[in-house]
Amino acid sequence: MAEGVAPARARGDVTVVRAAGGLVRRQGEHGPEVLLVHRPKYGDWTFPKGKADDDELDEDCALREVGEETGLRCRLEEGAGTTEYVDAKGQQKRVRWWVMRPLEDNGFLPNDEIDELRWVFLGDAARVLTYDRDVALLDRVR
Repeated sequence: MAEGVAPARARGDVTVVRAAGGLVRRQGEHGPEVLLVHRPKYGDWTFPKGKADDDELDEDCALREVGEETGLRCRLEEGAGTTEYVDAKGQQKRVRWWVMRPLEDNGFLPNDEIDELRWVFLGDAARVLTYDRDVALLDRVR
């Protein structure tokens, strides 16, 4: 199997959903900023991420999902770790994360999945994020 590809795996009789996402960072007018997305279905603020296609490299999934959700074409900087949790459907989910830099903005189009995005000063992001697991990732962006 190619490096970076980890198929959905079983833990007992539980399948682990494979996903990837990005901690997109830029230098804002008042200091470093990180990009957050709002998902109206869950009413949460989080980082852009999504499920991997079969045989898709995790790195490619992260870039694709960030692009689809935000309209940004990005460059991977470095790995930012992995989070694992039970999602809203009761499935075990494993998300690999990368710190990313935006290269091109193709325009954000609000939709049913992501209705808003926000560049947040890095020092304020913990107060905006909904999940503790996302707050823990902030140290990897600093």
